[in-house]
Amino acid sequence: MGVMLSAAGSLQWYRDTLAPDTSFDELMTEASVAPAGSEGLIFLPYLSGERTPYPDPLARGAWVGLTLRHKRGHLTRSVLEGVAFGLKDSFALIEGAGLGAIEQVRVSGGGAKSALWRQILADVLGAELVAVNTTEGAAYGAAILAGVGCGEWPDAEAACSNLIKIVERVSPEEKRVVLYGLVHDKYKELYPALKPSFNRLASP
Repeated sequence: MGVMLSAAGSLQWYRDTLAPDTSFDELMTEASVAPAGSEGLIFLPYLSGERTPYPDPLARGAWVGLTLRHKRGHLTRSVLEGVAFGLKDSFALIEGAGLGAIEQVRVSGGGAKSALWRQILADVLGAELVAVNTTEGAAYGAAILAGVGCGEWPDAEAACSNLIKIVERVSPEEKRVVLYGLVHDKYKELYPALKPSFNRLASP
C-alpha cells in the first residue's frame, strides 16, 4: 500500500491559490499544449509532508527548474506529472516487495476525471490505465463489502463482477514512457537533495 498526502489535492491547491478564477477544464487545455516533461520543470507534491515513499512530515512542495520560458500550462502539467511520479514511487516499492510487474492500474477519484491526467499516469507508470464506472473507490468498496457481509453476494469477487464495469482503457505511449522514465530519475534525486533544507525550514 502506498499513500500520498497531496495527490489530487495538489491540483486543487494549485488552482485555488494561483488560478482561482480559472476552470479545471481550461487549465487542462493549457497543460495539454505543454510538452511531456514540462520542458525541465519538476513539481514535488509534498504539500502536506509525505507518507510514501518518504515518511516525512517535514517534506515540502517545490517547483524545480523554473525558467522564463515556462507558462501556466507548464506549471499545471508539472503538477500532474509530479503527482504521477509520486505514485510511481509507491508502485516501485510494491513491485520491490515481490508483487512483480504491474500491467494494469485501475483509477478512481477526482483526478481520474481528467483525460490528460489519465494519459500522463499511464505513460509515467508504463501500464494500461483502466477507468471504471465509479469515482468513489474506497467508499464504494466498503459498500460492496457490506453487501457481501449482508449476503447480497457470495463473495467480493462476485460482487465486483456484478457491479464494477470498465468504461475506458488508456494505453501508455512508448516514447513518453521512455521520456518520463528519464524525468522520474531526476525527480527521485530531488527529495534527498532538498531534505536538509526542508528540515531547516521547519525549524523556528
